[in-house]
Amino acid sequence: MNKIFKLSLLAIVSFTLAFAEGNMDKKPKKMMYQAVPMDKATIVQEGKTKNYCPVCGMTLPLFYKTNHAAKHEGHTKQYCSIHCMVEDKELNGAKLSDEKVVDNKTLKFIEAKDATYVVGSSKPGTMSMTSKYGFANEADAIAFQKANGGEIKKYDEVYELVAKGMEKEKAMILKRQAKAAKMGEKIYNKMCKKIDVKFDSVAQAKAYITENKTCGEMKGKPLQQVGLYLGRR
Repeated sequence: MNKIFKLSLLAIVSFTLAFAEGNMDKKPKKMMYQAVPMDKATIVQEGKTKNYCPVCGMTLPLFYKTNHAAKHEGHTKQYCSIHCMVEDKELNGAKLSDEKVVDNKTLKFIEAKDATYVVGSSKPGTMSMTSKYGFANEADAIAFQKANGGEIKKYDEVYELVAKGMEKEKAMILKRQAKAAKMGEKIYNKMCKKIDVKFDSVAQAKAYITENKTCGEMKGKPLQQVGLYLGRR
């Protein structure tokens, strides 16, 4: 991959994720395809950080149509995407089981192993340039494919695809997050009360900011940027 293509890819991914976070409070018709209103999203994990992906910290309802979930040491973790779930297992060593994915037709969680995925459609991807959407019924997946393109695949195939491309995609994501964290530091120093707490994750930082209003009513893209800064400082 040459340098120009890398920079172009990074710019596209950055714009996609930033746009989504920046539009979390817009009306549904202005949201990206992945997003649903808060009251339409099923959150299956618990705790103060339940609305955020435990790996990247992204707000789960904003990427709900690509959400995945899995059991981990007696509790459930919910991810913005299959990318973050695979990263948690393959790179972070999480012992995951009972993997689930949101059915794009009903917006309910279904068994991932039984789902039919459409990979590489014209709809936007989450944490990846290649979109991956799951369906409970193959007929629904085929109808989606006919309207939006892509390939029909089963869960094992999609998991293998994500795992193989993990290192390359992770490197691109880290560059994007580093840039966002720098902006988050500037926003934090200008708009937030100083926080002495040491956070273990971006999700934890965002939950603390929201609960304690240390940055006022901050939401969307600025919240994600500040969360990235505090979660990694």
